[in-house]
Amino acid sequence: MSGQIVNRVAESKLVTFDLEAHYPEGKRMALDIKDWLYEGLILREKEFRAFVTAHDWNMYKGAYVSINCSTDAIIPGWAYMLLTAKLAPFALKTVQGSPELLETILYQEIIEKLDVSAYQDKLVIVKGCSKKPVPPNAYIWVSAKLQAVVKSLMYGEACSSVPLFKRK
Repeated sequence: MSGQIVNRVAESKLVTFDLEAHYPEGKRMALDIKDWLYEGLILREKEFRAFVTAHDWNMYKGAYVSINCSTDAIIPGWAYMLLTAKLAPFALKTVQGSPELLETILYQEIIEKLDVSAYQDKLVIVKGCSKKPVPPNAYIWVSAKLQAVVKSLMYGEACSSVPLFKRK
């Protein structure tokens, strides 16, 4: 034995797919409308519209925005539509729901548009760890998309992967 250390991972034919590499850069902002409600619970149209008119919408320029109400108030659909209309000239994307839902929707759009032809008949491992917030559904959607073209699909790291799919 020559004593030379061989990096078998580097020499393998594995191709890593990193969802974090597709993370949409940009500011994330949450708009909680509870403070625009009477006692945090009741939407009074005239007062609500006054808050909407007085609000500085410029702060959302170039941001991804989630709109929600953190109280148990019943908010009519038109209120979210009104807020979206005000955000439209500024925000890159607006959703009704939590910041987590916003991330999920952003990834869904990215994965739907993703060209996976470069992974045709390859041994692919979907990287499991990320520093950015990758929603769990993104892993499901990308595995379904990749499964249509890959020879083999795994999850994790090359040194400790979990086999998911192998084309027969």
